Amino acid sequence: MAQLTVRGVPDDLAAALKTRAAQAGRSAEAEHRRILEEALRPARATEFFEAVRSRRIKLGSGDADTADLLRADRDRNGA
Repeated sequence: MAQLTVRGVPDDLAAALKTRAAQAGRSAEAEHRRILEEALRPARATEFFEAVRSRRIKLGSGDADTADLLRADRDRNGA
């Protein structure tokens, strides 16, 4: 795995990160990974909702509702 070093982080920001990690019951390092993950991988959720939205439009308002589409997608993925 790669290692990242961030220089020049203001003390108050570093303290806020440590506080946030402690409140979540994680190490500062684990919290940093989580923040990076959330910031850099939001496309998965966006792609999912865009796919649901496009299917909804194609199906028309009388054929299915969003709950039906979510259920079908969940069933297809084995969740």
